[in-house]
Amino acid sequence: MRVWKQWTDECRTTRKSGSGPRNVTSARDDRHLVRMARTDRTASSRQLAALWSIATGVSLCASSIRRRLLQCGLRARTPLYRIPLTHDHRRLRLQWANQHRDWRADWQHVVFSDESRFNLWYHDGRIRVRRYAGERHLPECIIERHSGRTPGVMVWGAIAYHRRSQLLRIVGNLNSNRYIREVLQPEAVPFLQSLPGAVFQQDNARPHTARIVKSFFAAQQVQLLPWPACSPDMSPIEHVWDVIGRRLARDPRPVASADELWMEQSPDEQPFEVETKMLSFGHDSNPHRDDVSNPEGCRKMK
Repeated sequence: MRVWKQWTDECRTTRKSGSGPRNVTSARDDRHLVRMARTDRTASSRQLAALWSIATGVSLCASSIRRRLLQCGLRARTPLYRIPLTHDHRRLRLQWANQHRDWRADWQHVVFSDESRFNLWYHDGRIRVRRYAGERHLPECIIERHSGRTPGVMVWGAIAYHRRSQLLRIVGNLNSNRYIREVLQPEAVPFLQSLPGAVFQQDNARPHTARIVKSFFAAQQVQLLPWPACSPDMSPIEHVWDVIGRRLARDPRPVASADELWMEQSPDEQPFEVETKMLSFGHDSNPHRDDVSNPEGCRKMK
């Protein structure tokens, strides 16, 4: 009845401007609150409420803090993670980028390789459930999290311009001897020999840089691409692993074991094939070379 009377008397259904309870904080207070939130980006609304009470002597609940920050455009979001880089890491990455700045067609000869692990269960911390109050402990609102190491499959692969290697499964821990015996001898070296002028890229993991592995590369006359430490983001094969992982995570079919996960992937290796073709354009110029060519020697956060 109130809404109908308001419509017949004033031809509107919305609340009058300025009506309702007044905000506890002023515009100046809101700006101060925004400065506090930007000073410590990871502070929770409860922590900000405590800091606000200490600074102003006025109590403000956490929900009011969240509303004020939302009104000012500050929303809590999942942070972007990256590998911590020391000063030397940044310097070497920048040096590497400058040395390869003028590479164009040269990237077509580079073979990027890497290992990756795909787990049976995927949970990136961003899953949300929609529930009513009091439904927190319902079975359909609970996500199981294993306390031990999640079972999965470790694989090795390599990509070149318009070509790829076979996808190899690695069972157990990979050491330098197994790297030579199970990866380099049966797959990597024959793949490199089929590509005239191929340059092999690998990261600086211990199995890759052991003395016995270096001697093996020298005996096989394999040309290596020097690679800066802590730089997985600079290799395009990381994008292949990322997209394959997302595809496996979206697969509605349950996988009971690591062997079943491997059998699901290995018959035609379709995800590995498709995503490798998507990256052909990236070899014409290193996709992340310009990202590290800034004074800090790391990728720019856009």
